Amino acid sequence: MKKEDRILALDHDTLMSIEKPARYIGGELNSINKAKSDIRLRFCMCFPDIYEIGMSHLGISILYGMMNSYDDVWCERVFSPWTDLDKVLREKNIPLFALESQDPVKDFDFLGITLQYEMCYTNVLQILDLSMIPIYQRDRGMDEKLGKYPIVIGGGPCIYNAEPIADFFDIFYIGEGETMYRALFDLYEESKEKGLTRKEFLVEAAKLRGIYVPCLYDVKYNEDNTIKSMNPIVEGIPATVKKEVVKELDDVFFPTKPIVPFIRATQDRIVLEVQRGCIRGCRFCQAGQIYKPIRTRSVDKLMEYAAELVKSTGYDEMSLSSLSTSDYPDLEELLNKLIDLCAEKKMNISLPSLRIDAFSLDVMSKVQDVRKTSLTFAPEAGSQRMRNVINKGLTKDNILSGATMAFQGGWNKVKLYFMLGLPFETDEDIKEIMYLCNDIAAAYYEAVPKEKRMGRVQVSASTSFFIPKPFTAFQWAPMNNMQQFIDKAELTKKTMLEQLNKKSISYKWHEAGTSVVEGVFARGDRRISDAIYYAYRNGCLFDAWTEEYKHDVWMDAFEKYGAGLDFYIFRERNVDEILPWDILDIGVNKSYLVREWENARNEKVTENCKDKCAGCGAFTYKCGICPR
Repeated sequence: MKKEDRILALDHDTLMSIEKPARYIGGELNSINKAKSDIRLRFCMCFPDIYEIGMSHLGISILYGMMNSYDDVWCERVFSPWTDLDKVLREKNIPLFALESQDPVKDFDFLGITLQYEMCYTNVLQILDLSMIPIYQRDRGMDEKLGKYPIVIGGGPCIYNAEPIADFFDIFYIGEGETMYRALFDLYEESKEKGLTRKEFLVEAAKLRGIYVPCLYDVKYNEDNTIKSMNPIVEGIPATVKKEVVKELDDVFFPTKPIVPFIRATQDRIVLEVQRGCIRGCRFCQAGQIYKPIRTRSVDKLMEYAAELVKSTGYDEMSLSSLSTSDYPDLEELLNKLIDLCAEKKMNISLPSLRIDAFSLDVMSKVQDVRKTSLTFAPEAGSQRMRNVINKGLTKDNILSGATMAFQGGWNKVKLYFMLGLPFETDEDIKEIMYLCNDIAAAYYEAVPKEKRMGRVQVSASTSFFIPKPFTAFQWAPMNNMQQFIDKAELTKKTMLEQLNKKSISYKWHEAGTSVVEGVFARGDRRISDAIYYAYRNGCLFDAWTEEYKHDVWMDAFEKYGAGLDFYIFRERNVDEILPWDILDIGVNKSYLVREWENARNEKVTENCKDKCAGCGAFTYKCGICPR
């Protein structure tokens, strides 16, 4: 299909009446169009938030490019329409459409929805509703032949407890998307040729590695609302679904011609993924567990990608992406090679996810030669006791030493991220957040002579509220309620105003109400789905956006449906309890997580995974994958 042959789904007057019409017209640089006569399967890739946020997501870019590399597949995109277009589509009865072809989403074979954060769940229902696809999976004609409605498949970090939204999806893809989609597509094409029903296809799909079909599993509950059992109802499908893992990053697809939006995306830059996984063992961090084991890309491969990306995009910034960029073993060599490339193009290099203890003045000075930017670090807790509880592996000396090196290297802006509401936290631990910020500000004035200072140091502190997540050592922990969160934020602010360097410190905190809702989604079960549907029907949409969030509706929904907030988030779970996500096997031993939960209670630090493990050939020593 040629771009000039496309007919836009929205007329000129409608486009001109809504905010940012470029969100909906497609046709951007590097977007892919194919002739419908050449393809056998159509996949619509969805990020359930606005275009600017979805287009910033590397996972979408990887899967979009990989799927379009298949001759028989055409992958297109759709995002949540903002409230203005949502209203127009409903009033004019226009079905939601994909950007590339402008065809209705309901006409595709697959609708793939990336679930990056829990507060997008009502947007998932919006996508289904506007696409004229039945919201509940059970209403899509299980005994009818394939093709009436798309197969709705979910992926991303939220599927590591997909139970609260299980009733809305046909399939969840567990793990990394580069490994199993080709086999799933082949199965679909063969099943359609044979005239199989939707249910027959789903049964066969459930036999593939990493494919979880929730409607094929029966969940029973005890009288106290805990789960009694989760068992397959069809022979031949696994009792637990194992995560799919890419073994060698150099061997899998990476997008070197990503789509360049017409309007500025939230992350408007080239992204180089240098590694997956993390050697650290932070007990609150779900990503550190679900993306194990650690795997790296070679410098040569990254330089090849970087050169191609510079030519194909025109961006003025390049970001090195991973859970812990400063732990990439060849960071200095990679930066040395990227400096010349970026300097020639006057591009900035950004280094997110830095560890303040692993950051060297030499590395900073190299990046600084191109262009300075503010530095971001995540101590997560103010006191050493709490950093031991969460296994952060940082001392106050590490933090102050790293900050001092940064200040001596020419930086005077530091962003610091902390959490409130962590297990075993005290008021004194909370006050230590601002004591630490004050000491960092003081380190600037001690380390940098007055004549060399670039104005006042700026220490920007922000706190999120701790939410226990599945497959972490804290998955059994109780969560604070809304008032406790607010009280702790107020104590943090009060302590800031008492500091000597308070004029150099700024502070903000996350919305407490959304944290409570996110907590229910993170550890809820299938009974939550009706609460999500109720909230959506009563106006909840774009819940991650403060101005759109409707707390009272959500509290009403949870009161009417599910087992209640006390059950889902405010109680400590027994380590022997069956958890909703026990249906999945991510490769991390539960016994390891139990040990780490006890280590947290005893403020005991566990060493990082720095040594190669003979058991699996990856950096997984003491990570829970290796039986050692």
